[in-house]
Amino acid sequence: MIDLSVEIAGIKLKNPVMVASGTFGFGKEYASLFNLSKLGALVTKGLTLHPRPGNPPPRIWETPAGLLNAVGLQNPGVDFFLSEILPAMKSFEVPIIANIAGFTIEEYTQLASRLTVPGITGLEVNISCPNVKAGGMALGAVPELAAEVVEAVVKATSLPVIVKLTPNVTDIVALATAVTQAGAHSLSLINTLLGMAVDVNSRRPALGNITGGLSGPAVRPVAVRAVWQVSQAVDVPIIGMGGICTSNDALEFILAGASAVAVGSAHFRDPLAAVKIIEELEQYCIENGIRDWKQIIGAAWKGQN
Repeated sequence: MIDLSVEIAGIKLKNPVMVASGTFGFGKEYASLFNLSKLGALVTKGLTLHPRPGNPPPRIWETPAGLLNAVGLQNPGVDFFLSEILPAMKSFEVPIIANIAGFTIEEYTQLASRLTVPGITGLEVNISCPNVKAGGMALGAVPELAAEVVEAVVKATSLPVIVKLTPNVTDIVALATAVTQAGAHSLSLINTLLGMAVDVNSRRPALGNITGGLSGPAVRPVAVRAVWQVSQAVDVPIIGMGGICTSNDALEFILAGASAVAVGSAHFRDPLAAVKIIEELEQYCIENGIRDWKQIIGAAWKGQN
């Protein structure tokens, strides 16, 4: 038997493949396509204290090797999520990690406290969304401010705290070190890269918000580099993400030091992307004589075979 299980900050996953926040809704959109219990974990769409309508359209723009999005954290708010969405999500029988985003430290702490309820197994703190003009970007780009947010969230909840880091900084290792010292139990990296496109026909910015977050295969080398650097600098499990479309993509992250991965934009092209990657990873282990998945985490820099 192949053991694909892994533990992230006390959250036990049956396999290391999660779905990335913002690309999988709240699960029900995919529940008719496959059994969601096959996933390692389900990360919710970003939740804010109050409902948000999001940014003006257009919100999506395809690039040669990825996707620009400027959705702007559209979501129904934490109250609606708790009363109307979470009860149905519990039936999926998969660990649920709530992604939270605030515009002040107080909002983050309120979200963390409100979401510390049965059915939620962990919190992913989004301090890095490049689509929101206030709060998130500034808090996530300055190590001292990021640490302040994380410290407050850790005090407000008994759940494992995963911090999602932005790549739009000069030194992501310094940022990772700061939030880890502040109490983060795990790290997600990377969030999207800040980008822009111009529609040559209208001669105007392609996105209603002008700038957006770049995801997809184009960002993968940046993300793998970030995981490689951060995994050697901190002693908490890392969830790698950014352009994962195949099992080989996922393996790059694992070998570079990630304990688990999250599949995002690939679901827009293939809703079964995460499930296929899980099956392919199991086959990889069989073909390479790997009985315990954990033995290859960080193998690229630990000198393992």
